Amino acid sequence: MTHPASGFVALSAFLYYFRKHLFRHPEFRINDLAWKSTAVFIYCGILLLIGYLASRRMHNIRDYYAGGKQLGFINVAFSARATGESAWLLLGVTGTGFAIGLQGLWIGVGELIGVGIAWLWMAKPFKRLTDQYDSVTVPDYLESHFHDTSHGLRLIAAGALVVFVPIYAGSQVFATGKAFNAFLDIDHYLGATIGFLVVMLYITKGGFIAVVWSDVFQGLLMVCGLVLLPLVGLLELGGLTNLFDTLSVDYPGHLTLTGGQGWTTLVIVQTLGFLAIGIGFLGSPQVFVRFISIRDEDQINKGALVAMLWTFCADVGAVMLGMTGRALFTDAELGFDPDNVLPVMSQALLLPFFAGVYIAMVLSAIMSTIDSLLVVASSSAVRDYWQKTRHPDMSDELLMSLSHKLTVVLALLSFGIGIGILAYDMENGIFWVVIFGWSGIAATFCPVIILSLCWRKLTALGAKCAMVTGFLATIVFKFAVPPLFVVTGWDNGVTYLNALDVLLPAFVVSALVGTVVSLSDQEGQRRLEHLP
Repeated sequence: MTHPASGFVALSAFLYYFRKHLFRHPEFRINDLAWKSTAVFIYCGILLLIGYLASRRMHNIRDYYAGGKQLGFINVAFSARATGESAWLLLGVTGTGFAIGLQGLWIGVGELIGVGIAWLWMAKPFKRLTDQYDSVTVPDYLESHFHDTSHGLRLIAAGALVVFVPIYAGSQVFATGKAFNAFLDIDHYLGATIGFLVVMLYITKGGFIAVVWSDVFQGLLMVCGLVLLPLVGLLELGGLTNLFDTLSVDYPGHLTLTGGQGWTTLVIVQTLGFLAIGIGFLGSPQVFVRFISIRDEDQINKGALVAMLWTFCADVGAVMLGMTGRALFTDAELGFDPDNVLPVMSQALLLPFFAGVYIAMVLSAIMSTIDSLLVVASSSAVRDYWQKTRHPDMSDELLMSLSHKLTVVLALLSFGIGIGILAYDMENGIFWVVIFGWSGIAATFCPVIILSLCWRKLTALGAKCAMVTGFLATIVFKFAVPPLFVVTGWDNGVTYLNALDVLLPAFVVSALVGTVVSLSDQEGQRRLEHLP
């Protein structure tokens, strides 16, 4: 039986030599833009077809938000990974590989640890409890687990999602504009609008099933692309040895895990920041709702294998793509923007049609995140606020109608935020813009989800305080603390904070607050003693 890796090598060789030799003939020459546009139109058409087919399976609110809780491990694994990644992988991590080389692999290590813990340790007890509580959303689980009759946990969770999801989704709209501009030289704003409209069309009718089915298609496209393009780049360079030889002369720091600086304090802090990205997989609602939707616990171990293999191939491929791009192209050829390494490399080394496929891959990373976020935020507002706290007797038909409308409203809000980022913050790299939205959701939910599964002394009050603290700490560490360092004269602290970013400190503060408040909550502890 042929090893899968040999298939990737053969396909990359075919793409490379077809571009180099056969495509030189005039009969193969058709307008490059036409080829690229054709690939993008095919991709968008497939998504719209998925949305239409999924809409025919929408019967009630459980289908719209959790796929009827009957999905298999392949669907859930690909959907969780495609959702967990975004433009930051296709454009941000490849750009990081271009900028710092092998040091970027710490991102992959952090993600592998996070994905592994989520699937192998947290998924089974979480699935068991959500089935026991008949939960459809993560706030459903929180309220049932802590027996919170005040609906406080549900409202905090819903509020946090309605705030941070448009920010996170808006950063993806921003990335869409950059992608269309880099690939097709389309105006940033027009590109962002095109991508936004496609997502709106297939998600508002197809709901969670459309999201999952599209994620499987998009996740497969993403991982194959990140494996193939570095191989094509290595063929252009003449092999792995030539890559290392080229980088050792011009960028020797790219060939070490410390950026050539040794284990200085700043490098250690930066490495911790990269590793901490994996924390976001340990309870973020857009990821953990996949565990609610999986058919049964028996599917989880098989799903873990698929998810971890996907993560390894995608992250290593992304960093290697960036490093190969560094050996092939100058900063000027990338417009002095590392995020452009994938667009420039795919257009320089592949046929125009396949360069168009890479546009689709970038859009896949973006759309697979936006659609999941919008469904999660819509479910929080409609089910967790409107139905559960205001109108418990509302029919599924009315809930579905309200869900469609609110999804559109949240999508429009995300679009507005994305356009705002394009207008006022286009210079910042996609990696750090996306990470802020990711960190806000993760710092709000992950400490509470982890503690709820492993520590029986966490009280409802402790959970509420932890969530509020995580929410606020993300904003404080992002916007208030760096200026404070400058004012007090500790400018070097800004460098360390930027290297660490906001997720790890916000996560730690949230977990500490939840623990201290729970231990101090005597009434809450007495209530826990009487629970089964």
